[in-house]
Amino acid sequence: MKTLFAITKRNVKVFFKDKGMFFTSLITPIILLVLYATFLAKVYRDSFTTNAPEGFDIPQKIVSGIVSGELFSSLLAVSCVTVAFCSNMLTVQDKTSGARNDFLVSPVRSSTLSVSYFLSTFISTIIVTLVATAACFIYIAAQGGWFFGVKDVLLILSDVILLTLFGTALSSFVNGFISTSGQGQGVGTIVSAGYGFLCGAYMPIASFGKGLQNAMMFLPGTYGTSLLRNHTLDAAFNEMAALNFPSAEIRDGVLKGMKDGIDCNIYFFDTKVELWVMYLVLIGATLLFLGAYVLVNAIQAKRK
Repeated sequence: MKTLFAITKRNVKVFFKDKGMFFTSLITPIILLVLYATFLAKVYRDSFTTNAPEGFDIPQKIVSGIVSGELFSSLLAVSCVTVAFCSNMLTVQDKTSGARNDFLVSPVRSSTLSVSYFLSTFISTIIVTLVATAACFIYIAAQGGWFFGVKDVLLILSDVILLTLFGTALSSFVNGFISTSGQGQGVGTIVSAGYGFLCGAYMPIASFGKGLQNAMMFLPGTYGTSLLRNHTLDAAFNEMAALNFPSAEIRDGVLKGMKDGIDCNIYFFDTKVELWVMYLVLIGATLLFLGAYVLVNAIQAKRK
C-alpha cells in the first residue's frame, strides 16, 4: 500500500510540474470558452428561445441561467474526458522514457503500477475539473443566472465525479495500446478536437440529422452530457414554473420542446431515455473500460 501511495503521489506531482502536459489539459476548456464567446452563446440562446411559443417574452434572468447552464454542462462534459487523456499521457511518457521498466525492475508489481496510473489520472483530472466547476459556479452567479439549491450542487458534483471516472477508465484503456509519444499526442489531439462534437457538448444533438442522432446514442459520453444538462438546468426550469411561466395550461408542452432542443431530453430511436438509464449506461461503460484496462495489463504483464 505504501508503494502504491508513493507512486501515485509521484505521478500526480509529475503531471502538475510538467507545464506542457498541464497546459495541454486546459486547451479544451479554453477552446470551448472562445467558441462560446464567438458563436456558441448565440447557438445556445437560439436553441432555447426558438422552442418557446411565438410571442412569449422569456425573462432575461431565465435566459441567462439556461445559456450559462448549457456552457457549464458542455465545459464539464468535455473536460472530464479530455483532461483525463492528457493526465494519462504520463503512462505513455513512462513507457517511452523507460521509467516504467525501471519501476518493474525494482520490487514493484505490474498490477500496483497499473493501479497507480489509474488513481493518479483520476486524482489529477478531478482536481482540474473541480476547479473548473467552481469557476463555472462563480460565472453563473456573476451572470445573474443562479437558481441552484444544495441538491442541485450535489447532483452536479456527483456527475463530475462519475464522468471523471469514465474519462479515466476510457483513457487508461486506450493508452494501454500506445507505445510512443507521437501516437499519444495524436490520440490526444483527436479526442480534444472531436469528443465535444461526438458527445453533443458543442452542438445540441437535436441540431443534427436523424441518422447521426441515432448513431450518437450508442456513445456513452452522450448520456454524460445529458446528465449534466439536466442537473445544471433543472433549477432554471423550476424557476420558470415558480413564476408561472409559461401558464400551467401549456407548460408541459412548452418545456418539453425546450428540453428537447437543448438535450435535457434525449431519445434512443424515438424512446425517451430516463435519467436512471443515463446513469446505468455511464456506470456500465466505466466498468467495461475498467475491466478491459485490467485485462490488457494482465495480458501485457504475462508477455513480459
